[in-house]
Amino acid sequence: MPQNPAMPRTTKGQPLLKEFPVNGAFYIGIYQGTISTQDIIIKYRQKENGVWSKPRTPKHIHWAVDILIKQYQDNQTTNQLLDFFIDLWDNNISPWHTNAERMAFIDPLTLLNDVNREAVQYATLAQKGEYSVKFLILLAKLLMAQEKTNNNQAYMFRQLLEALKSHNNIFKIVSTATHR
Repeated sequence: MPQNPAMPRTTKGQPLLKEFPVNGAFYIGIYQGTISTQDIIIKYRQKENGVWSKPRTPKHIHWAVDILIKQYQDNQTTNQLLDFFIDLWDNNISPWHTNAERMAFIDPLTLLNDVNREAVQYATLAQKGEYSVKFLILLAKLLMAQEKTNNNQAYMFRQLLEALKSHNNIFKIVSTATHR
């Protein structure tokens, strides 16, 4: 296993646009996507037992399972976090129309400063589940922007948030998170 958290310069032939550490346990790489000119491919590496994993593509289902774990352990705070995500989707995340908009959004300094500030209010969830709250917020923002940029009628992430918030049965949540 690689010891260096740096991301490969390309993935599936697509160039790396930005890379940055999230915290001591996660490292993000953002690559040029193929669906549209403003699309991105998100990859991350996770430090496990002192060793950095190979680059992985985050999936909605992984994100949702971690939210479910947090919800089981602290329902009230997790539901507040879900409300925060719903507000992000409805009011704060917009599709990118230009490369300048995309590059400004994925600027590591700005993005991480915002995420650090936002994660503070959900600190009680920090040690629950697999992913840190900071990592979940960062991934949510990137996945939301990616979905909205590639499809102006996007709804899947919003539906997943509603299914989690409504405590729908596990089959509904898994179906929503894995829908293609």
